[in-house]
Amino acid sequence: MYAPDRAQDLRWIQRAIDLAALCPPATGAYSVGAVIVGEDGTELASGYSRATGPRDHAEEVALAQLPKDDPRLAGATIYSTLEPCSQRSASRTPCAQRILAAGIPRVVIAWREPTLFVDDCVGYEQLVEAGVTVLELPELMAAAKAVNAHLGRLA
Repeated sequence: MYAPDRAQDLRWIQRAIDLAALCPPATGAYSVGAVIVGEDGTELASGYSRATGPRDHAEEVALAQLPKDDPRLAGATIYSTLEPCSQRSASRTPCAQRILAAGIPRVVIAWREPTLFVDDCVGYEQLVEAGVTVLELPELMAAAKAVNAHLGRLA
């Protein structure tokens, strides 16, 4: 499994924040960026919210760029500016479930999802309960929130 040092984690989360800044602002959705990094430290895929459709999440966009059975995912890390979602409308698979299905063993986030749209996001907990290593980098939370200024004050 890819086990970078803190400097590498911060660099990849910053890349995800830069991607989040590309999101078309939406009053009912966060602007999120995601980067999937292989065990060798190279970028495998990246995405941001609404990059390929108005309801697409960053992790969803990044994962869609790789084959579902890509063996590199078994040692990868996904970096996301926001905690992967744990619930969506009935026709959409939550991002935490997508990450689990892909077999990605490590997730790094900048901040946990506030209660603006979902009262109880438990993506973090679902991932940890399934054995995924989840790391939060609070020192980049303000930068991840700043990309979401279009939503007003965030908790």
